[in-house]
Amino acid sequence: MSLAAVRRAALESVSGLPRAFWWLWTSTLVNRLGAFVAVFMALYLTLERGYSASYAGLVVAVHGLGGVVSSLGAGVMADRLGRRPTMLVAQVCTALTVAALGLVTHPVAIAAVAFLVGMASNASRPAVQAMMADLVRPEDRVRAFSLNYWAINLGFAVSSMAAGFIAEVSYLAGFLVEAGMTLACAVVVFVKLPESRPVRSAAERAAGAETRLGTVLRDGPFMGVVGLCFLIALIFQQGAVGLPVAMGRAGFSAADYGMAIAVNGVLIVALQIPVTRFIEHRDPSRLLMVSSLLAGYGFGLTAFAGSVGVFALTVCVWTLAEVVNAPVQSGLVVRLSPVHGRGRYQGVYHLCWAVAALVAPLMSGFVIDRYGADWLWGGCAVLGTAAALGYWLLMKRLPPEPAAAPVPPASEVAVPEVPGAVAREQAG
Repeated sequence: MSLAAVRRAALESVSGLPRAFWWLWTSTLVNRLGAFVAVFMALYLTLERGYSASYAGLVVAVHGLGGVVSSLGAGVMADRLGRRPTMLVAQVCTALTVAALGLVTHPVAIAAVAFLVGMASNASRPAVQAMMADLVRPEDRVRAFSLNYWAINLGFAVSSMAAGFIAEVSYLAGFLVEAGMTLACAVVVFVKLPESRPVRSAAERAAGAETRLGTVLRDGPFMGVVGLCFLIALIFQQGAVGLPVAMGRAGFSAADYGMAIAVNGVLIVALQIPVTRFIEHRDPSRLLMVSSLLAGYGFGLTAFAGSVGVFALTVCVWTLAEVVNAPVQSGLVVRLSPVHGRGRYQGVYHLCWAVAALVAPLMSGFVIDRYGADWLWGGCAVLGTAAALGYWLLMKRLPPEPAAAPVPPASEVAVPEVPGAVAREQAG
């Protein structure tokens, strides 16, 4: 492919999105560039503080529990208070609690603050997703979610590498750097992002119609998507919980696991944008079915892995599933969410990922200890098949996706112009 073709493809990938989206994208990237605590939490507790592996696992689980608790509340806040205030409160609280986590030493205090960090860090996610849906036209949402997912993985890849070097100097420095980067993210939101929550019309206010959590939970098609997403999340979580345990028991070192799992981040950064260009206007039901099968059988193939190279090959398979599934799944969630209830719907959606992060370690540990790793990988294949069948049945019953509506006026939803550089490229 020529340089001109590459340049044209890159411009097509980023053109047509509003300026506010790019500031939201920037805040996401800044936030993930400073995500050190999630990387070295267990090492910090065992090596620096001298606690047992069991205690470290408990703290990590408590951190995840905080995310479960905050998901629903954060979704309600995003709808009632607005996307921007919710993000600001969540990011400031994350910065304060992360800094505190690096300073407390008592085991009970560490667990309590880790719970607060999990609550605060997860609270901004429903608001970010809801704001993205507010700002971006329906036909551009898969591309926008893909670009945001790419920023998350690029930032995490950089922060994962930096975390090791920072930990060599000082673990406390890592906590303080994350706190500072999170505050920088809050500054970007405060200075550059307008509130995007759609304004209710006079007729809607007079009718008093409001989306409540009960409304979300009674929404059969949407809860079907949440249930299927939970199955997919259980599968993807095995890359962080089941795979290292299985490789360790098979005689591979931590470095071997690091080499295999690094393929995941490299491929996401390399493939997310070109793959999204390929799938952007294709049938979402087929994409969700194919990605479910790739995820399930990608992990299922791990049962036959006997070398680092083969493990890395299986990672390639389920990473491709992740690249396809993430933006399409996010677009489907927005499609099924009413405009004035996007925060709550996003909160319930993110709840399934938080619960999966709690259930997956328990599930993988039980299966590996009781039956062996091969049963875990076979179970992943079964879950992937069940999810694919579920998507096939569910998508058949959904009405066709409506045609894209015109962009609301600025008085209703603040959607600034396309960035100047991209606009100049389009004009030229």
